[in-house]
Amino acid sequence: MKNRKDESPAEADEPVDVPAGDVDVAEVVRERDEYLASWKRATADYQNLRRRLQSDIDSAVALRKAGLFADLLLVLDYLDMALATPVTTAEAKNLHAGVEATRTALLGALEREGVRPLPEGGRFDPAVHACVAREDALEREPGEILETLRRGYTLEGRILRPAQVRVAGETTAAGQDPRADSR
Repeated sequence: MKNRKDESPAEADEPVDVPAGDVDVAEVVRERDEYLASWKRATADYQNLRRRLQSDIDSAVALRKAGLFADLLLVLDYLDMALATPVTTAEAKNLHAGVEATRTALLGALEREGVRPLPEGGRFDPAVHACVAREDALEREPGEILETLRRGYTLEGRILRPAQVRVAGETTAAGQDPRADSR
């Protein structure tokens, strides 16, 4: 009798002689097909699980990054406020230069990570702007942005922080928006 390791690959694939009454070939083929289909389903399930886990990990990382970037944007706002302060002395000019360098470095780091500022001006879009004030502006069309009070930013194409804007609008004599519901 030959050992299995002594067989050549060609000999291992040769059919084994089994008495005809002992094995039902159709049953063996059916079992083989079931096992193969089961193996293929298990492999596909495993691949789907890997993709789903990677997607969950990516979402969790993006959520954590968005929170960190929102905090850093607040720091950027503080730096902008510091830069808006009038500079009169030589010491203040040096401090101003340091704050400006810090702001530039922070903005560069944010941009390398995919954080981009929203363009200023244009028409009000509730998807990217938050209207904090509406004012009469006879020379401007209703819905036109008059001023950006706090700059908005995107992270990889999604809104990280909407821009806070003042918008031109029609108001009645009482100072209310005529499109608002009257109760």
